[in-house]
Amino acid sequence: MAGLTGWHLLALVVIVLLLFGAAKLPALAKSMGQSARVFKGEMKAMREEDAPAGQADSTEAPKNGGSTASDSGTVAGPDRVS
Repeated sequence: MAGLTGWHLLALVVIVLLLFGAAKLPALAKSMGQSARVFKGEMKAMREEDAPAGQADSTEAPKNGGSTASDSGTVAGPDRVS
C-alpha cells in the first residue's frame, strides 16, 4: 500500500462510480456494514465456544432453580395430554 498516492485513490473512486453508479453506492455501503456486523458477531460467538469448558461452566447459573430431575427422583419428559 506504500505505492498508493492520491491519484491512485481518485482513479479507484472514479472506477467504482462508473461501475456501480452513484445511486447504488449507499445501498452497497449499507450491505457491507451489515455483513461486517454479522462477521464480527460470528467471530465473537466462535471465540466464546472455544473458551475452556471450565470457564463456561463456572459462569452459568442453573436454569431450573438449582434442582435437577435426578434430585427430585422424577424423570423429566414431555407433558402428555389425554
